[in-house]
Amino acid sequence: MLRPAVLLILLITLGHPASANPGDGGRYQWPVVGVVDGDTLKVHLPGLPAELQPVKVRVRGVDTPELHGKCASEKAAAKKAGAFTRNLVERAAAAQRPIHFSQIDWDKYGGRIDADVAIDGRSLADMLVSAGLARRYDGGRRSGWCG
Repeated sequence: MLRPAVLLILLITLGHPASANPGDGGRYQWPVVGVVDGDTLKVHLPGLPAELQPVKVRVRGVDTPELHGKCASEKAAAKKAGAFTRNLVERAAAAQRPIHFSQIDWDKYGGRIDADVAIDGRSLADMLVSAGLARRYDGGRRSGWCG
């Protein structure tokens, strides 16, 4: 049986060979079609059927507050983190600066991709943490954002 990450690469490779061969250091450049929240983007993966689009990509290494959080302060912080990420993505698109995805794998639940995300060569995870909108996350149990 194929591992999900291998299956993903196979689907990309068979569906769109030009985008399947990552350029500089194993980086992919996929069109970002939306921002779910501070640490999750929606991308279009060339070659996948329309029924499988868009694909969610979670920014590896950080945790941002959730829009459906447990308290008002978490929800407000989630809106700020989402707006920050949306602004970066929109500015990159307007200036035609690249958004790269690397070190791709399925997240621990298998419903989306985990990836290192760089906007114009800068780590989105690092920018979120520096702005005080995220904290480092190693895949273990998440800490709460309330009180």
